[in-house]
Amino acid sequence: MNVNPYQQYRQNAINSASKGELTLMLYNGAVKFIKQSIKLIEEKKLEGAHHAIIRAQEIILYLNDTLNMEYEISNNLALLYDYINRRLVEANARKDKQILVEVLGLAEDLRDTWTQTIKLAGAAYAAD
Repeated sequence: MNVNPYQQYRQNAINSASKGELTLMLYNGAVKFIKQSIKLIEEKKLEGAHHAIIRAQEIILYLNDTLNMEYEISNNLALLYDYINRRLVEANARKDKQILVEVLGLAEDLRDTWTQTIKLAGAAYAAD
């Protein structure tokens, strides 16, 4: 059996990641697939764009499904994830780059906020 070293590295990174790091990986994946779909629409590769948008939707739906609704912020995130998903569906149906640019901004904001949260949590943990 021939193992791809990059795939092995990625699998090890996932297996050893904290919950916060896994969430960040998901946000990074959503951003990647949205950017990919924008590029594919620009290149008129609509089937590829469709698949990239579906991948972004799957990530957003997973993030929504894993929310802990005991926290007030989870309700706000659920509404935001629902909005992003609906816009992705609309962008896919229309192959609308502008909707994807809007959703990309939201996904990048979520990712950047989560990155800061992890840094602050790490700093607080290190201070203890």
